[in-house]
Amino acid sequence: MYICICNAIRETDLRKAALKSEGDATATYKSLGKPPKCGQCLVKAGEIIDQERALFSCEKVAV
Repeated sequence: MYICICNAIRETDLRKAALKSEGDATATYKSLGKPPKCGQCLVKAGEIIDQERALFSCEKVAV
């Protein structure tokens, strides 16, 4: 599913980038080489990034 239509950023790409980048959605977009344009997706993108990082932290602790 596309999260950012302006930059054609898919949810899977955003989740991968969330683990490689620090910061908020804007910083994560920039790490993909695609700074936000209209900004309508940033709240949802931020939720996905937070979710992915929390999931990764839980998996890391369980190991």
